[in-house]
Amino acid sequence: MFDIDAIRGDFPALIHHQQQGVVYLDSAATSQKPQCVIDAICDFYENGNANVHRGAHRLSQLATKSYEEAREKAAKFINCQAKELVWTKGATEAINLVAYGLTHLISENDVILISELEHHANIVPWQQLAKRSGATLRAIPVDSEGIINTELALELINELKPKVLAISHASNALGNIQPVQTLIKAAKAHNAFTLVDGAQSLLHLRPDVKALDCDFFVFSAHKCLGPTGLGALYGRYQCLEALDVFQTGGEMVTKVSIEQTQFNPPPSKFETGTPNIAGVLGFSAAIDYLNGLETAQLREHELQLFTYLREQLSQFSEVRILGDMDNNIGTISFVVGGEHPYDLATLMDMEGIALRHGHHCAQPLMSALSVNGTVRVSLAFYNNKADVDAFIMALTNTLEMMA
Repeated sequence: MFDIDAIRGDFPALIHHQQQGVVYLDSAATSQKPQCVIDAICDFYENGNANVHRGAHRLSQLATKSYEEAREKAAKFINCQAKELVWTKGATEAINLVAYGLTHLISENDVILISELEHHANIVPWQQLAKRSGATLRAIPVDSEGIINTELALELINELKPKVLAISHASNALGNIQPVQTLIKAAKAHNAFTLVDGAQSLLHLRPDVKALDCDFFVFSAHKCLGPTGLGALYGRYQCLEALDVFQTGGEMVTKVSIEQTQFNPPPSKFETGTPNIAGVLGFSAAIDYLNGLETAQLREHELQLFTYLREQLSQFSEVRILGDMDNNIGTISFVVGGEHPYDLATLMDMEGIALRHGHHCAQPLMSALSVNGTVRVSLAFYNNKADVDAFIMALTNTLEMMA
């Protein structure tokens, strides 16, 4: 059985928040960390601190073994080969790595296609690629509620025949689950490179990159119970081989002379310098934790909680909910009449509710929706009904105060 009380007990910050009268509803920004993740990071620094790949001594060999076992574990988690998984600083760096690495394969006659839903991290790197190459950047539009019309998106793909399709698996601002498999299939019919931003989907949807059939998939560890400053890039191996190197330095080379350098094959080709070893081992513990839970039960709990939140929020006539409520990871964005999201979030914070306000690094989406920002409530499996009730009570008090 899915024991929510036992699960919440695994997260020391949640226990502390509860003691302080704080409800955490900002998991889309970063997830909370179970004790096992914190312990794994501390254990490395306390008992096993050594650099990887570089030493003949026992500590280095043990650290290297744990580090590469974590890569294998993460690869299995998303269903790819270990050699197809590159450690990065996060999803943002991973997207930049791909966008820069593709430069020599993109020309002025090409189209790079994203959507209006994208996080700035999946917009700006492609803008820069378009500037370098002369390519055209286009975006799949959303409707007045922030939802992509799949049929219209397919028509646009067939019309533009993009060289690159880069799209989020789930929107960070609205929580929409995107029809990525359908769009990828259409784009690949035109020999496009396809990238999926999985920063929001990894925790909630347990993506299978082979089923998605994308060329690249990126994620950040900190949004999936792991530490900050770590992420990964999955790349179909032949696609990784085709990318130019992004950063250069030590570790990623086989031979260096003053005149020239020979680079390692992927994934080492893209991993310069000393990596975030403790972060990798912490994320390994996070994967172990998630593997110890029943995925279907976890998802069912999130869906029930999301449905309850949506029903409770819908009772407020002055609240306008945005996004796809039928296909959602558990995030609700809303606006209240002419009230500024900052004012709402500030007053809610005074009530002990930790949530997010603003444009959520998705300014083109806010422009498309004709709003200056939203208030965002983002759930995770460690939230419970009491958290939603506390939010609804705080919102009630806030709206009464503003009235």
